[in-house]
Amino acid sequence: MSLKDVREKIQKIDDQIIGLIAQRTDLAEDVLGAKKKEGTDINDEGQREVVLKRMVEAATERGMDAGAIKRIYEVLIEMSIERQRELSGRGKLQP
Repeated sequence: MSLKDVREKIQKIDDQIIGLIAQRTDLAEDVLGAKKKEGTDINDEGQREVVLKRMVEAATERGMDAGAIKRIYEVLIEMSIERQRELSGRGKLQP
């Protein structure tokens, strides 16, 4: 397989990753609605820790860099939290 072929495969995977991140972020509206019903704060530290632990364990099982995966998920969680804040009128971009 040529370098060009490998790079094309990587680009397809990157496109899929972006699509999945968009899907994950789009769920922020549903998460916010459920949090409002349950009286949960937007920034749910307990859930953050559950997600981070789950993903670190998954990375470890696959022989991946667990620290790097944790950092990626910290960013994804922050994106979700910020989207929930925006939807509730308390985002960074709000006046």
